[in-house]
Amino acid sequence: MHRELIAAARRGVHVEITVDGYGSADLTPGFIAAMTEVGICLRMFDPRAKLFGMRTNLFRRLHRKIVVVDGARAFLGGINFSADHLGDFGPTAKQDYSVEVIGPVTRDIQRFALASIAATEPSRLWWRRRHRVLGNGRQPTQPSAEGSARVLFVTRDNRSHTNDIEEQYLEAIRRARRRLVIANAYFFPGYRLLREIRRAARRGVEVELILQGQPDMPIAKFGARLFYEYLLKDGVLIHEYCDRPLHGKVALADDEWATVGSSNLDPLSLSLNLEANLIVRDRAFNRELSDRLERLRRHHCRLMTKERIARDTWWRMPLAFLAYHALSHFPAWVGWLPAHSPRVEILQYPRPDGGDNLHRPSP
Repeated sequence: MHRELIAAARRGVHVEITVDGYGSADLTPGFIAAMTEVGICLRMFDPRAKLFGMRTNLFRRLHRKIVVVDGARAFLGGINFSADHLGDFGPTAKQDYSVEVIGPVTRDIQRFALASIAATEPSRLWWRRRHRVLGNGRQPTQPSAEGSARVLFVTRDNRSHTNDIEEQYLEAIRRARRRLVIANAYFFPGYRLLREIRRAARRGVEVELILQGQPDMPIAKFGARLFYEYLLKDGVLIHEYCDRPLHGKVALADDEWATVGSSNLDPLSLSLNLEANLIVRDRAFNRELSDRLERLRRHHCRLMTKERIARDTWWRMPLAFLAYHALSHFPAWVGWLPAHSPRVEILQYPRPDGGDNLHRPSP
């Protein structure tokens, strides 16, 4: 990917990249310089200095994974630009999902991407920001007319779209009549989502969850297991993926609705991070995703039963009770956290003045 981005810039493609300050804190000067020297504009979202060797910008992260090419093709999902998301990384390579989109919705994604970049530029250059959002006078390649899927691009931010992705999930779960499948890396849902999942199972919907069996962060597995007892009682089928770490964030309902994106079903994604999902209404897409998840469930997962988790139920149940009810108030508690407007800084290597690698635009 690094090599191809540099090659694109050398042949005259305008390349702009924004990376998260938490997830990309360890980019080396050489890695950055190889891109910036050929004209790639590389921005870092909310970079923070480490404190005692620990990254401090965990909250309100840029968690979206979006690529737009010529305004005609887009890629969106949970896959990071990271070695551990490659199949040849080894046994700890992450299981994940992303989609390629060609069609009118790519224009929405491009406008959003350009607006996100423009919003970080100096306020005194308002007219340039508007020029950028309008596409700098360049018309995107006309997307293919093929395909009949209905696709909605949904984002989450900390301003005017705080609950959009969660609301899409809630609507799909409430409307489900036959089946609901959720595969999610970090499953620690809030009160409303958990309630609707349980209600769906009670009214006869076949509800299946595919969750972490070998997580990259053990707390993710512990958090999800707090709810197993509640969910199993209502007839929810829970499968733990044990082949490698699961990083996917996908779901499907009945025979038409599906979603692929960056949003986990946990407090960080639903209440703090910047996220992006695609909502797809298409039987063929739903069927393909269903087939992939079925193969995953059948060959690489273990079914969690009451007997399997019974040996440690006595100490988990009090925690589950507290967590279940505490999460109903979590979004309100988030509002009391010290808020800040994350800054976006342009990375530049090498600096001709001998300074650091960050170009800080005026506020």
